[in-house]
Amino acid sequence: MKRLTRTIVIFVKLLGESFGFAMSSVRADKTRAFLSLLGVTIGIFSIVAVFTTIDSLKGNIQNSLAALGSDVVYIMQFPWQLEEGETEYKWWEYRQRPVNKYEEFIALQQQATTAEAVALSIDFSKEVKYGRNAINSVTISGITSEWTSVSTIKIGEGRYFSQIEANGSQNVAVVGFGVADELFKGEDPIGKVIKIAGNNSRVIGVLEEEGSGGVLSITMYDQAVLIPYLYACTMVDPRMMGPTIVAKKRESANKDDFLGELKTILRNVRRLKPTQKDNFSINEMSIVQDVIDQIFGTINLVGWIIGGFSILIGGFGVANIMFVSVKERTNVIGIQKALGAKNYFIMTQFLFEAALLAIMGGIVGILIVYGGILFVSHTYNFIMTLTLGNIIRGVIVSSAIGLAAGIIPAYMAAHLNPVDAINSK
Repeated sequence: MKRLTRTIVIFVKLLGESFGFAMSSVRADKTRAFLSLLGVTIGIFSIVAVFTTIDSLKGNIQNSLAALGSDVVYIMQFPWQLEEGETEYKWWEYRQRPVNKYEEFIALQQQATTAEAVALSIDFSKEVKYGRNAINSVTISGITSEWTSVSTIKIGEGRYFSQIEANGSQNVAVVGFGVADELFKGEDPIGKVIKIAGNNSRVIGVLEEEGSGGVLSITMYDQAVLIPYLYACTMVDPRMMGPTIVAKKRESANKDDFLGELKTILRNVRRLKPTQKDNFSINEMSIVQDVIDQIFGTINLVGWIIGGFSILIGGFGVANIMFVSVKERTNVIGIQKALGAKNYFIMTQFLFEAALLAIMGGIVGILIVYGGILFVSHTYNFIMTLTLGNIIRGVIVSSAIGLAAGIIPAYMAAHLNPVDAINSK
């Protein structure tokens, strides 16, 4: 216990002395110290800023994926990746596949016991008008009443359309927050009649604002209008648009059983023979997540390369300060060694000093990143967060570069001849 206490006291004393020497080095030549530590500041700023931006972008995309629902699959003509056993993406074959039909959606809805919900959607672009206000190329999503069960869309005002309204092809609409804001200019949208491609549609609800996720949103519900699927079919031909069937797995169901049941039902409805290949694709959300992870893995590598070059310059700056510090304190080092200071003590002292100098520059870089985040969050519709992980990463990297830059100067100081060092001027 006494040995541990003594070690802690020595460590604290060493840390205090190193901090004092580091501050002395900074005060001795402020311009030199500023220019030297500027490299560390820029390097840590680059690393923390890059990874903070990457984390924020990834978070926004993942929030958008969450809005599409969890444990859901998308039945479409085209697969999201190479199908099993294939070595190339045969788009020319996929385009020949039949599109999903309303009758197939009904069959899956009625027969799939492992599915919690099955929905159908079709997307297209049309002009939307209210009075003299008009928005061109608005995304119109024709969806069934079950859509709220397979996605996480939220109603901010009003309500979602009922199954009776959906099955009856009634001309009702739920508008995105951005569409409502642009069309109605502060008026209450509920009950108002808008024109979708010339068709009168009564607004019964407004979606919650997507907020920061809207910048990189996959769903882009802020700029969309949701209408009943059968009502949408009066505006466009579903055979030309390729409807998507979305199915959500029951929590208690096995994933393989779920996928197998969907495949069996759809093959039966389409009267495919046992020897015939599937003429549809069941796409899982995990595929998108895997692609996103791969993309951001590459971006992370690029981020390290960019930050690495910047921090390398900072390392040379710290090394410069330490070489000068060793030269200026040669006499002091000689006295310390004459009084019995061991080589490891001298070396540790200078390594601590180098690390502290680098951490000082790193902290300034992190503070600059934090200021930039506040500016971006308050100026643009994109919320960024400086996570504890990125702060720790910045501190660790700055410490590491400080130690690496201080090894040679510390080794030189530790191996000075005491007599020569004392007699130096």
